[in-house]
Amino acid sequence: MTLQRSAVVTLIFIIFTLSTVVLYCYVSMGISTSYREAIRQMSEHRVMHIKPSRWSWNRFKDMIHFYIMLGVVPSALVATYVNVFIGPARLAEIPEGYVPEAHEYFPHPITRWLMKYVYRSYQQEYEVMCHHIYETEYQQKLRKAEHRIKQKIAEKQDTQAYYFQPVTSRNERAIRDRNQNAIEISGSN
Repeated sequence: MTLQRSAVVTLIFIIFTLSTVVLYCYVSMGISTSYREAIRQMSEHRVMHIKPSRWSWNRFKDMIHFYIMLGVVPSALVATYVNVFIGPARLAEIPEGYVPEAHEYFPHPITRWLMKYVYRSYQQEYEVMCHHIYETEYQQKLRKAEHRIKQKIAEKQDTQAYYFQPVTSRNERAIRDRNQNAIEISGSN
């Protein structure tokens, strides 16, 4: 079962890599789509076939081979090495006082590596979900409080003045001094 799962993961990775390479090559190269051949008649009834350049096609094939060698072959070699020489984990008794980490419960080495370095553990997923629930509840409470405040304002026909912006005395003193200087310069009371 685990061998099949790892083979499926490897196969999906290979298909994804190939599809990415093919898409990249088609987009970057701009493959020509005209396949008609123009025929030109010259003297002595020799025929020269004029056809589109095969440079784009050859470049596409070169890129496909390069990316296969760069991505698919090493990953296939790693998967083969892991499956042949390391193999799936065996069940053993947990030593006393040792607490296994979440990724150690998976039998296949590639799956363990993915769970350790790529994906989140079940505990992290649970904590993320709890935080999301906490945030949505907090937003609901804020909306309810704002709705109650607006209801009270409408009840008492009051203005929307339920917030306060503090004013520092430093700014008040500066404004008073500026006004005092303006009065002294103008010379009027």
